[in-house]
Amino acid sequence: MVSDAEKPETANRGKYATLLEPALWTYVDRVNAWYPPEMDLPVDQQRALYDTMCRAFHRGYPAGVEASDGTVAAGGHAIPVRRYHLAGKAPQAMVVYYHGGGFVLGGLDSHDDICAEICAGTGFAVLSADYRLAPEHLHPAAFDDALAVFEWAAATTALPIVLCGESAGGNLAAAVAHAARRHARPAIGQVLIYPELGSDESAGSYVEHAEAPLLTLSDIEFYRQVRSGKAQAPDDPTFSPLRDTDFSGLPPTVVISAQCDPLSSDGEAYRDRILAAGGRSWWHEEPRLVHSFLRARKTVPRAGEAFTRIVAAIATLGKGEWPY
Repeated sequence: MVSDAEKPETANRGKYATLLEPALWTYVDRVNAWYPPEMDLPVDQQRALYDTMCRAFHRGYPAGVEASDGTVAAGGHAIPVRRYHLAGKAPQAMVVYYHGGGFVLGGLDSHDDICAEICAGTGFAVLSADYRLAPEHLHPAAFDDALAVFEWAAATTALPIVLCGESAGGNLAAAVAHAARRHARPAIGQVLIYPELGSDESAGSYVEHAEAPLLTLSDIEFYRQVRSGKAQAPDDPTFSPLRDTDFSGLPPTVVISAQCDPLSSDGEAYRDRILAAGGRSWWHEEPRLVHSFLRARKTVPRAGEAFTRIVAAIATLGKGEWPY
């Protein structure tokens, strides 16, 4: 009898052949069909393929969610933003959201439906930031834009602000939380979804899941090099928040990682640093999920349940409460 791991269609999946359920493999295969993992194309073509993939996964808006586009002026350029709200309902808080994409891909449309569902699930306003991308704009361009959008939101709304981001956006949300912790109106919470924070790549999930589906250690190193150029200081906390020397005064923090993701250890390390500094933080590793599982929330029950927990954490933090 041939086991599932020995079948031709799963033989090249290694330990993940049975660790990931069939519905998740369907999602992984669909992503790889749109955006092949070994693709070697100019950045503009990569972006076009990524944007096409994002449109294919778009699930539309929940009933009552409306969105409008605008810009935030910063340093001589305009940062595109998109604001989501529930028609006829006054929000209790605002979520400032930073999209993923390795600092190279994505924009307002790539995570549009995710932002709309966060808005519907929390009742909060959501402000999505279209920060500048590498390699045209090296670090600290994306961070500068992320901070500028937060500062604009803090100056133009009386609502409490929750920072949120996934993957590269989780890095930006954390970096903004560090930089703005002594702002006149700091964020009251942050929710980081499988963030890249700059942990030790010689241990933990970086080793155990170096060849995980949808994100490998090589992918992480590629995106990091594209973002940084050659002159990047290794201990810059605006580049790698875990390189900060001070973790005091940060807002209550929830970090959600995926088990089968090289970045999972970043969430654990970040939680530990905040707790050691006397802050509030909770980290959860979602079992048997992969990087980018938010796009699988409608087709993989395990991913849908994780997204429900994420939305609930945002809602609780936005009310000034601690969810755990």
